[in-house]
Amino acid sequence: MRLGNISELGIKELRGLARDSVMMFLILFSFTASIYTQATVSPELLNKAPISIVDEDQSQLSARIAGAFYPPRFLRPRIIDSAEMDRRMDQGLDTFALDIPPHFERDVLNGRDNEIQLNVDATRVSQAFSGGGQIQSIVSGEVTDFLRRYRSAAPLPVDTELRSLFNPNLERVWFLAITSLISQITMLSIVLTGAALIREREHGTVEHLLVMPVTPAEIMISKIWSMALVVWVAAMLSLTIMVQGVLAVPIRGSIPLFGLATALQLYATTAMGIALATLADSMPQFSLLLILVLLPMQVLSGAMTPRESMPEIIQTIMLAAPDTHFVMLAQAIVFRGAGVDIVWPQLVALFVIASALFAFALWRFRKVLK
Repeated sequence: MRLGNISELGIKELRGLARDSVMMFLILFSFTASIYTQATVSPELLNKAPISIVDEDQSQLSARIAGAFYPPRFLRPRIIDSAEMDRRMDQGLDTFALDIPPHFERDVLNGRDNEIQLNVDATRVSQAFSGGGQIQSIVSGEVTDFLRRYRSAAPLPVDTELRSLFNPNLERVWFLAITSLISQITMLSIVLTGAALIREREHGTVEHLLVMPVTPAEIMISKIWSMALVVWVAAMLSLTIMVQGVLAVPIRGSIPLFGLATALQLYATTAMGIALATLADSMPQFSLLLILVLLPMQVLSGAMTPRESMPEIIQTIMLAAPDTHFVMLAQAIVFRGAGVDIVWPQLVALFVIASALFAFALWRFRKVLK
């Protein structure tokens, strides 16, 4: 194996990629606009939910309840009459409609039972799921404070002190930005290496390379290092400019250590891209294989849902996927400031998986070229 051949072939791949305007746009979009939109379009808490209130009581208590809903969780409540409530719900103008019945304050003061009706548009699943409980909590709190005549909590024999570590304000943007970056690294590394090999086969240039004094291993390694370098540079720039700069996500750990973890992930995923390209005869087939492999790997890696909430058999199987260990590494380094002494098991596991994928990809590549 000659380093000169690997270097020259890798430079050829970089030049070919630079001339491919579609791929260059895909890389630029994936590490900028895609990360920004994925991180900002889905807030963790209820955000700007439209709510209307039918106030049939017109009392001090009903006014306090109506004034308890305000931005950013809710839009300013719209006071309507009962005839408008169903129409607005049918038209999708409101997610929540709160109906305060007549004599509600009187019944509360006299200790009699009374009910406030809450209508929820369940087609807006995310807002309906989280908002219903929050509205009940707000109404209960206002009624309790009204009865006590002052805003203070009753002393309890046991008090729970809640502390949120690593993300005190529970900013979902922090989590989604890193998750999106991980997804783009995995997806693009597989796509670029697989597309590079399939493009060579479709154009017939692989056969041209084989008549030259180069080996299949040199051809494969050149594609791996060149595409991995492109994705690694783009990922590190995105981490610095988009994640830290634009989205203001604090990086608590070592960026060089994250870069090492990214390099190992790219070692695994670029080899996976070569392996998938050897199983496909064309780009459409490669795209279908990519969906079958990439989607389960990303969904079950722990990036979207904690691994602890999955069945144990799924947790065990997914330990063989590089994404699982990369997610552990990224979250530990970026959010918790973990060092090598903590994340070394994941680094070793990722290296072993990557080496196994590389060996399989090389075997498949040699077999295809025979």
